[in-house]
Amino acid sequence: MLTAAALLAACHTAPLKPSTPSSGRYYKDDGPGEAPANLDQIPDAVPRLEPLNRFANRPYTVLGQDYVPATTLRPYKERGVASWYGKMFHGQKTSIGETYDMYAMTAAHPTLPLPSYARVTNVATGRSVIVRVNDRGPFLQGRIIDLSYAAANRVGIAARGSGEVEVESIIPGESPMLTAQAPLPPVARAVEAPPAAPVTPQPPQPQVAGGYAVQLGAFQSYNNAQNFLAHVQGQLADAKVEPKVREANGLYRVYVGPYADRDEARRVADRITNVFGMATTVAPH
Repeated sequence: MLTAAALLAACHTAPLKPSTPSSGRYYKDDGPGEAPANLDQIPDAVPRLEPLNRFANRPYTVLGQDYVPATTLRPYKERGVASWYGKMFHGQKTSIGETYDMYAMTAAHPTLPLPSYARVTNVATGRSVIVRVNDRGPFLQGRIIDLSYAAANRVGIAARGSGEVEVESIIPGESPMLTAQAPLPPVARAVEAPPAAPVTPQPPQPQVAGGYAVQLGAFQSYNNAQNFLAHVQGQLADAKVEPKVREANGLYRVYVGPYADRDEARRVADRITNVFGMATTVAPH
């Protein structure tokens, strides 16, 4: 998610909180929300040729890992773990500036060109869905794609939170047989050999008095805060700010700053809101 979420950026009646971050289920900060009654009738995305986004396909770095997105549409196939992102990002901006709709057939991918299309198939059941890739992520736990809730529901991984899938790019107007005859290497992260060491999430910053901070989100789960932070960093690769996590009053808060005075913090907050359409809060640091 996938979703600077503020800078730029799985069905139960009550969300579950997993005992460990690797359990795969969503956290209580997130969840499916109020799913529409026609969820199972939502159609697949329809592939069409679209111009690639001018800014969202540049190389970027998240949590110390370098990514080099593809800048052209080309064959791609990869098998790995898919997850999904829900109400925590619903209504926020994607990496190409669109509003994320968890009930549309979309997805986030670290390196596929934006926007583009892909078929995602559940390896265990063969159920598949066509999605429009319009966001960056996921960046944690070794997952290869983040699906919208609607797409995760279609392939049958929404309740578990994750599952093994095969992701294959779709090039509008190109014969599937031709694509299969001339495959190119999968789009990959910038550094492939030797494999990059696992990224250890940074501990939250201690609460330090002084100045004013622009808060982007507050979470009861540290893992959710880290996931949100990664999402924000992916979308703000070129921004002149550095989002951080700190613990304050029992919550993990994602913020930028601090700034010397409230007026300066307010200017930053207004710019974030005006440019990226995201809610912010200015408060003493």
